[in-house]
Amino acid sequence: MSDELGRNLLGIPATLLSAEVQVDARLEAGDEPVDVVAQYPASSLAWSLLADEAYDDGRTVESYAYARVGYHRGLDALRHAGWRGQGPVPYSHEPNRGFLRSLFALQRAAAAIGEQSEVDRIGKFLDESDPTAAGQISGR
Repeated sequence: MSDELGRNLLGIPATLLSAEVQVDARLEAGDEPVDVVAQYPASSLAWSLLADEAYDDGRTVESYAYARVGYHRGLDALRHAGWRGQGPVPYSHEPNRGFLRSLFALQRAAAAIGEQSEVDRIGKFLDESDPTAAGQISGR
């Protein structure tokens, strides 16, 4: 069982995504997420930042769309890293945060537009990936 997550009862190894060195460098240099996405469209992190910006501006439907793209790009990255549809995706591993932030943003936007089945499904997925992620992302 993983002490870090507190409950990896299946014994499935955690999936750890590779760092997005160029994406991180562009964001650290102050580039706007929209420009980063245009150059690195596979980056869940960049899509999650766009989702956050849209949500903060009251553009809920756009936030939902950006978060959904980030979620799907993250699924692609997870599968490429060997993920088989289950097992931990720890928030403590920084490269995983873009995917987890996209999940969080998708759940938040789905709640805002009243799509309860999506809220429930994504909430379960986020909790199964890392039960501490939502609290860390929301600052709780």
